[in-house]
Amino acid sequence: MPPHALRPYLLLGSLFVASLVSCNLIFRKFFLLDIDLLGLSFAQSVGLLPYPLTFLITDVLSEIYGRKRANLVVTAGLLASGFTLLIISLAQWAPAAPWSPVNDSDFNHVFGQTILAVGASMFAYLLAQYLDVRIFHFWKTLTHGKHLWLRNNLSTIPSQFVDTFAVLGVLCWAGEIPWGLFPALFWNGFLFKVLFALVDTPFVYAATWWLRRRLGLGFGEEIPA
Repeated sequence: MPPHALRPYLLLGSLFVASLVSCNLIFRKFFLLDIDLLGLSFAQSVGLLPYPLTFLITDVLSEIYGRKRANLVVTAGLLASGFTLLIISLAQWAPAAPWSPVNDSDFNHVFGQTILAVGASMFAYLLAQYLDVRIFHFWKTLTHGKHLWLRNNLSTIPSQFVDTFAVLGVLCWAGEIPWGLFPALFWNGFLFKVLFALVDTPFVYAATWWLRRRLGLGFGEEIPA
């Protein structure tokens, strides 16, 4: 990879990994948003908030750096999640000092199910992120590099469906969330992600336009392998 293209790649990759890991750490807090005008009540994990950003980043990486380098960042996120799981496991094993501001009970209450969360997230993550990159390049090839908005949305939306279904299914199966909440949480989460996919389209255009200009790429051109 040319040296001038490495810095944006590393910055995007770092943001991707940070977003993914933070999802796994904060997922146990749920929020309730009442939309009075529509008569709707939206309930979802706060872990949902940073996660759609990962799909925006993989779409930008796929468009500029190609499928192989986008998959490399996805793999890095998988390794980071596994490493986070290991560190949390070691932290739970280490007994808290008598004067520790956070005792074992408090720590385990917050992070006790993080192992399950990371496991479920990694399972869904493998399915969704690699699927997103594959579908994105399928549409890019089919449209000959045109209609970025089409591949951005038609890759993200089905990938988000798979991700939402898989992670909630595993958490319900493991007893972390009652099965009765599955339909509402699934549709709330999926519709939020679809809305984000539609909203993030201008940002994908802006990011790819800026990167093409900065890296001297033509229309539909990727950084050479």
